Amino acid sequence: MEQYTVTGMSCAACSARVEKAVSGVKGVTSCSVSLLTNSMGVEGTASAEEIIAAVRDAGYGAALKRGNKDQNACLSSDEDALKDRETPVLKKRLIISMGFWIILMYVSMGHMMWGWPLPSFFNDNHVAMGLLQLLLTIIIMVINQKFFISGFKSLWHRAPNMDALVALGSMAAFVYSTFALFAMTDAQVKGNADAVMSYMHEFYFESAATILALITLGKMLEARSKGKTTDALKGLMKLAPKTATLLRDGAEITVPIEQVAKGDVFVVRPGENIPVDGTILDGNSAVDESTLTGESIPVDKAVGSAVSAGTLNQSGYIRCEATRVGEDTTLSQIIQMVSDAAATKAPIAKVADKVSGVFVPAVITIAVITVIAWLLAGQTAGFALARGISVLVISCPCALGLATPVAIMVGNGMGAKNGILFKTAVSLEETGKTQIVALDKTGTITQGEPKVTDIIPVNGRSEKELLSIAYALEKKSEHPLARAVNQKAEQEGLEANEVEQFQALPGNGLTASYDGAVLFGGSYKFISGQFQVPAEVKVKSDHLSEEGKTPLFFVRDGELCGIIAVADTIKEDSPQAIKEMQNMGIHVVMLTGDNERTAKAIGAKAGVDEVIAGVLPDGKESVIRKLQQKGKVIMVGDGINDAPALTSADIGIAIGAGADVAIDAADVVLMKSCLSDVPAAIRLSRATLHNIHENLFWAFIYNTVGIPLAAGVFISMLGWQLNPMFAAAAMSLSSFSVVTNALRLNFFRMHDSKRDHKIKNKLKITIEKEIEIMEKTLKIEGMMCGHCEMHTKKALEALDGVTEASVSHETGTAVVTLEKDIADDILKQAVADQGYKVTDIQ
Repeated sequence: MEQYTVTGMSCAACSARVEKAVSGVKGVTSCSVSLLTNSMGVEGTASAEEIIAAVRDAGYGAALKRGNKDQNACLSSDEDALKDRETPVLKKRLIISMGFWIILMYVSMGHMMWGWPLPSFFNDNHVAMGLLQLLLTIIIMVINQKFFISGFKSLWHRAPNMDALVALGSMAAFVYSTFALFAMTDAQVKGNADAVMSYMHEFYFESAATILALITLGKMLEARSKGKTTDALKGLMKLAPKTATLLRDGAEITVPIEQVAKGDVFVVRPGENIPVDGTILDGNSAVDESTLTGESIPVDKAVGSAVSAGTLNQSGYIRCEATRVGEDTTLSQIIQMVSDAAATKAPIAKVADKVSGVFVPAVITIAVITVIAWLLAGQTAGFALARGISVLVISCPCALGLATPVAIMVGNGMGAKNGILFKTAVSLEETGKTQIVALDKTGTITQGEPKVTDIIPVNGRSEKELLSIAYALEKKSEHPLARAVNQKAEQEGLEANEVEQFQALPGNGLTASYDGAVLFGGSYKFISGQFQVPAEVKVKSDHLSEEGKTPLFFVRDGELCGIIAVADTIKEDSPQAIKEMQNMGIHVVMLTGDNERTAKAIGAKAGVDEVIAGVLPDGKESVIRKLQQKGKVIMVGDGINDAPALTSADIGIAIGAGADVAIDAADVVLMKSCLSDVPAAIRLSRATLHNIHENLFWAFIYNTVGIPLAAGVFISMLGWQLNPMFAAAAMSLSSFSVVTNALRLNFFRMHDSKRDHKIKNKLKITIEKEIEIMEKTLKIEGMMCGHCEMHTKKALEALDGVTEASVSHETGTAVVTLEKDIADDILKQAVADQGYKVTDIQ
């Protein structure tokens, strides 16, 4: 998407006009204009010159936002683009206008209505008073000339905007009052005192000036509030350090950030921000990454750890190598993502856009009809004109145009501050509408790597002794389960005893000798084939297996020492996060490649509604499509091997992205590896959508009630009559109210589940698997755990003609379902390539 800065827009009618003009350019596939940030996102093959020309022909200005590999310059230009330039200008205009307006109101209202004193020169000199009002009104009109320039320019281009309404209303009051002044002068020359007093009451100079002053006040309040909606984005931009300390020729030198290149070595002292993304070469520290992830607890960093630009080095002195600089840093990518999201439009905004496109012409037509209708009803020209002017100035297309983008911007900013990144306005709106959440087990519900969960010594052994024997045996093994045992032993401070004659035996076993003793380790199937396993130990083993854990048995000199259970443990926050989603009325499904028993055990612990086991990465996409037949689906995964499933889901959420925020397959990116951020994202989406509904309701109801009131529809029924000045006040507050309401989202607590709607989940979903007639059962040696099963299953299902492979390391079998006959040798080779042996095929 190419982004452009658009100038000259003042209301929703302007943005609708620009969008229509650019969408008509040949080669443009999509165009989205944001009134909030005065930006435009365009996709397609059209050249920048053609797009800029189309905007210019529509009566506005445009310039291409140039990408920049220089991080500092890039962020500075973006920050400069978001700088609130409107508020100071409008504030200055307002102060000067109010100075002259107070004098005008004193003369026109104070003296006439309450008899406030004036210089003797004005006594009984009504023409002089009229000329003074004329002069003061002209001064205020000149100060606020932008309304007239923009308004009449838009009329010239046959695309009237809000400024056109203000300009027409103010100019109509001014012209009519000027006519009345000349008529009064003529009456005074002729000595017609009654006519003079009659024309005095036809002056609307104060209305013409008040309209401009109050609309300027409203515009200033709106601009100030709009500036606050981008505070989160501007806060991210300010995180980027301006300089970096590099090591060159053994000396430390401070250089501007734009001079840092990939591969440069830089140093960061305690209390300094890290300038670019890098890898630690030397030193240890605790780094505060809350600015990027929302996580308040500092993260310990050591040699080899990755660090990100904009994060704070809290404790140690570290030396790092730059890996990503400029617009490639994590911080820059987050800023770009939030900025791109602001340049897109939510589907709900389309209704407001359609209304905005015809709103101003419709209002002008209504105002003309109102004036004619009152004249035909026998009212005076002044009365009819006042009604018409009220219709013009009370109408507010801005409230309609701002209702959606301000809420989207604030919602996106809130998400970014908490490590939740919505790529588009569509993803922010649609996330809250989900009915089904499909969770990948590994790395999403669980930690993603096996860990020791239970140490059960027998025959008088201690836990430390059992772990020491296991550590000595597993130290030389490369199996994932061995790494879990080794990690646990290292955490306990144990040292590995050096073993001899180490061997990996067929049937999931290991053996070695140590200090004259023979050690064995492996699965129940392997150990029970070599030694006698007591019944009570077998019961414990079965219980562990039912919990989704893999029990490993260890023997020394023929005596069973105990069991160490290993499993991919569930994250601490996963059960609570799943419960929160269920309380929102969401059906939670777990997808895993594990066998049915292990999957159901983990699913029961996590508390999911449904478990779909035996699903490989390639098969997740088809499962998601079947789920979509039941409702809107969110797929949550790591964004790497889940890419097809994330893409096919209604909303794809990549969890634990860390520095890799630019995951193409995901619609939403979670910086942290916390499942609790998923219900938080859904909660934020729902709150944002609710806020948009409130804004649109206010905008529509305001115009629906306000325009008839201004036109005088209620005069005969209720006696309600609206002065043009009060109409202008109402208009000035309408947009301000919408923007202020959106700013309430800054106080929304997205991790607080107390206000979640407790919806009873009645959704029943099942994924039916096709059963093929042709099956082959393979007897396999060498599989020890669920990881072995997954590798074997993936290899078999990759073969052409295999629709499903059900693999179990406990029984040592693989049941292969075929849609066509496959030679036994091909099946054997596929298993052999994974390091296992097929002994028989039936």
